[in-house]
Amino acid sequence: MTDLFDPIRLGAIDAPNRILMAPLTRGRATREAVPTPIMADYYAQRASAGLIISEATGISRQGLGWPFAPGLWTDAQVEGWKSVTARVHDAGGRIVAQLWHMGRQVHSSVIGEQPVSSSATTSPGKVHTYDGRQPFEQARALDAAEIPALLDDYARAAENARRAGFDGVQIHAANGYLIDQFLRDGANLRTDGYGGSVENRIRLLSEVAERVTATIGADRTGVRLSPNGMSQGVDDSDPLSLFVPAAKRLSELKIAFLELREPGPHGTFGSSDVPKLSPDIRKVFDGPLVVNSDFFTRDAAQAAIDGVADAVSFGRAFLANPDLPERLRVGAPLNEGNMATWYSQGPEGYVDYPALSGLPPA
Repeated sequence: MTDLFDPIRLGAIDAPNRILMAPLTRGRATREAVPTPIMADYYAQRASAGLIISEATGISRQGLGWPFAPGLWTDAQVEGWKSVTARVHDAGGRIVAQLWHMGRQVHSSVIGEQPVSSSATTSPGKVHTYDGRQPFEQARALDAAEIPALLDDYARAAENARRAGFDGVQIHAANGYLIDQFLRDGANLRTDGYGGSVENRIRLLSEVAERVTATIGADRTGVRLSPNGMSQGVDDSDPLSLFVPAAKRLSELKIAFLELREPGPHGTFGSSDVPKLSPDIRKVFDGPLVVNSDFFTRDAAQAAIDGVADAVSFGRAFLANPDLPERLRVGAPLNEGNMATWYSQGPEGYVDYPALSGLPPA
């Protein structure tokens, strides 16, 4: 039997346990998307994770609309990340950068242009901006002639991640962002080679993965998908027929790991009545499979590993518990997170959660 605390090899990365830190947007960078010193403290505190997947990190100004989120398209951003990765490595940890293009989930007041998406659609609800929450704007359809430049942006961000000292990257293809907007037929209304059939809708994901793996190696490239249910207004009429072939293609590329965000019907941060697709994806994906969403206990994570998963990524539990692996190992109670501080700019609710010793880790 495989145990949650057994080591696992994720491509080129040797992880000492199967407790991964999921990507968590925290909003502590500058308006120029440059990481700040407090971010190094935050990630170093959580270095006991088998692998840290960084907060979603913009590949370009066009793709990054979340206020105070970090990027990986300028030299200043690379320099800012270097102190983060150095601190994590000095603490004995491993960290990959999650590469993010938000597509239509942005506002022109932040990115300086009209949002882009697979099609001319508008996300429901309101978007975070520096001027508060505002209604989403209609996106314009990304022209096929613009896609080579988009692939260049992904390749540049992957190379910058390597320069910044990351152990690899994860391509964010989930949660209703740009690649997910191309994948699912509820948002992709195209009639060209990137729309219509499943094969066409998978094409952008495949091309991004091919380009990133060619840049830094398949053994240092992961992918995140959210296959079951609507996410930020993005849905698909037949997710099984879409995501199983998508996972099969990623398996053919021999990526380092595939992470699936799969909320259940009683999810505490998003829910879905669509059955989880991880059992079907497990049949076609040969690499390490990571599952995510609503894991807070050792028993729940171990049950997932006893089932279809090779590792489990914890989100909110890691946010409030910098020493989460040790707490799970000894059965200690978990700190409760303060949602009001998730996206604020200060240390409160960020680097002040106590470890079992009573103080935040150094």
